[in-house]
Amino acid sequence: MTTAMNRDARAGDELPGFTAGPISRLGLALYCGASGDHNPIHVDLDFARTAGMDDVFAHGMLSAAYLARLLTNWAPQSALREFGVRFVAITHVGDEVRCSGRVLERFDVQGEARLRVELHARSQIGELRLSGVAVLAVE
Repeated sequence: MTTAMNRDARAGDELPGFTAGPISRLGLALYCGASGDHNPIHVDLDFARTAGMDDVFAHGMLSAAYLARLLTNWAPQSALREFGVRFVAITHVGDEVRCSGRVLERFDVQGEARLRVELHARSQIGELRLSGVAVLAVE
């Protein structure tokens, strides 16, 4: 169940967490088709091993999409003003993607109340995979 953004949200408020996964080979193949990103390192074990990896791994943009879902579970998509991520580490087959967010600040831009939110995607053992920042209008 999702919780709507509180119009009175302030710095320090936590967004309701979201967990996706575990990442599966089928899920990666489906994401290839949906995203148009058919890089074989994400679905072809032989290719991944030739590239020096032990196994295929998730697209970074898949975890970024999960962070976007965290935001849209909390606020309407129309509230999104900015969204950016930094890829920190590889998400492996079998990993869960645990998304969290926290309001950093509340500010105004031309009379519109906005929230700057820090975002994190971590593995099931707490290893950081992506970090990010989003700006949302308070609707």
